[in-house]
Amino acid sequence: MDLRTREKILAVCLEKIKQKGDGVQVSFYAFFANKNDDPITLMNVARWWIEKNQLNHFEKATKIYAMVEFIKDKSLDKTTSY
Repeated sequence: MDLRTREKILAVCLEKIKQKGDGVQVSFYAFFANKNDDPITLMNVARWWIEKNQLNHFEKATKIYAMVEFIKDKSLDKTTSY
């Protein structure tokens, strides 16, 4: 998952949590416009959601936020050796 997508998911989850509280649920469609203008990213997120993590259609936004934040933190830990 690329940085732009991760940041979009984190922002949407935070906004939903602020609006509706910790119990609010989201689906992976929540991170995309109603038109199919980025099918590659949509499929990548769908594969991450369904195939890799076997998540339900709706999951708590707090859970998704934590999972994506972990990916972000993990990717930042990688260093290049010279």
